Amino acid sequence: MHSSSKFRVIQWATGGVGKAAIECVQNHPDLELVGCWVHSAEKDGVDVGQIVGTAELGVTATIDADQLLATEADCVMYSPLIPNDDEVIAILRSGKNVVTPVGWVYPDLSNPRVQAIADAAVDAGVTLHGSGIHPGGITERFPLMLSSLSSAVTHVRAEEFSDIRTYNAPDVVRHIMGFGGTPEEAMQGPMASLLEAGFKQSVRMIADVMGFRIDPNIRTLQEIAVATGDIDYEPVPITKGTVAARRFRWQAIVDGEPVITAAVNWLMGGENLEPAWNFGEQGERFEVEITGDPDVSITFKGLQPQSIAEGLQRNPGVVATANHCVNAIPYVCPAEPGIKTYLDLPLIAGRA
Repeated sequence: MHSSSKFRVIQWATGGVGKAAIECVQNHPDLELVGCWVHSAEKDGVDVGQIVGTAELGVTATIDADQLLATEADCVMYSPLIPNDDEVIAILRSGKNVVTPVGWVYPDLSNPRVQAIADAAVDAGVTLHGSGIHPGGITERFPLMLSSLSSAVTHVRAEEFSDIRTYNAPDVVRHIMGFGGTPEEAMQGPMASLLEAGFKQSVRMIADVMGFRIDPNIRTLQEIAVATGDIDYEPVPITKGTVAARRFRWQAIVDGEPVITAAVNWLMGGENLEPAWNFGEQGERFEVEITGDPDVSITFKGLQPQSIAEGLQRNPGVVATANHCVNAIPYVCPAEPGIKTYLDLPLIAGRA
């Protein structure tokens, strides 16, 4: 029986983020799972509890999108590997709010594809909210909060330092991220352009809210470190001279100087690298730093796993990404229709 006090949630896809989202819904006193879309035929018709490895939940997964769109629900947590605008529009037009970690953190409404999604939401009287952690929190939400402790700010930096060996998608690590290949392949590969849409949105949000008058073009910088010898990474051979670390930076520029920097450092561990990058004494982390009066910085720990084995089982960064979306649902459902960022929503909190 539907208890009217709870928001009814459909989970769309059951990868790492999707599984964590289902757990968060189960733990949340104001939410109730009522449906689940899966990509593969072997999960079709299976109880969702079986997919996430818990007791049966009494909700059956389906590959039939139309059936789910006909289900009564308040919100869809949309976390497929690759977002599909038409799919999102169909979900919104079916009268369901959407939270998602795959885009729209600070979308540009002058883009016709973004405007089409906004229109679908407004027409159906529902809301879409993009969230996550990086982008989706660490690179814009938390820097903005921290900046209120400072004055006369000259630079805002948000940066990730992660051991990429804990990322449980070897095909992505090898073929999309370019690890274990030549530096030339990696530099020409798709990774920078896949990342940049999200990180440029983060940088623009900070610039807009804080009043930096930035050059229209955000600078993208990428650097590579190679292995000085074989690196122990079971799924993909990392041999001498192949890519073993990558660094991406997106910088907003004023008068030739960077004023906002979002950065990602991905290392195959902290040894055997040329140049000799490492994580430093603080280890894996996310950092936010405001340069102003006074300088303020914060370091986030706990979003990276304690060990490679633990990360392959359940990566806390992936779990936090899901949680940041799911915990927004009670705030997104009553919000005004359209695409809403967390600049438009009240303070979002987790639940006991």
